[in-house]
Amino acid sequence: MTNPMNAQRTPLGQPDSHLAPLVADFYAQAPVTVRVRLLQVLLKPVGPLALVAIAAGAFGRLLPSTRWQAAQITAEDALGIRAEDVLELARYVEQKCPEWLAQLPTTVGSSQLWMASVSGALLLVALKAWNGRRP
Repeated sequence: MTNPMNAQRTPLGQPDSHLAPLVADFYAQAPVTVRVRLLQVLLKPVGPLALVAIAAGAFGRLLPSTRWQAAQITAEDALGIRAEDVLELARYVEQKCPEWLAQLPTTVGSSQLWMASVSGALLLVALKAWNGRRP
């Protein structure tokens, strides 16, 4: 069993989670429609400053030219965003408001999509376990 004291720490001092890499792996294997939905959920709690800072500005192009409300994602945008960028985004969301990660199964919907890949199945199991441990 791993000693929690030896776990890698995030900048906020919380134990490094395995959810963010699973989100990125699932994103890499997901069809574009699922990628769009994942990004919509992950980007909701992200403000304009963080949008241009996360993943070396990879999401900066999603900043609307008009008044800020939220980032808008298209299929073309989703195809241009790499799994490595989603990893950084998921890490940010996990630290800022982890409850948004709990929405992923509902957002993606069909269990067939989750079970279509090993990473999807692992992420679904990890999210359910994580939800069970939340107060």
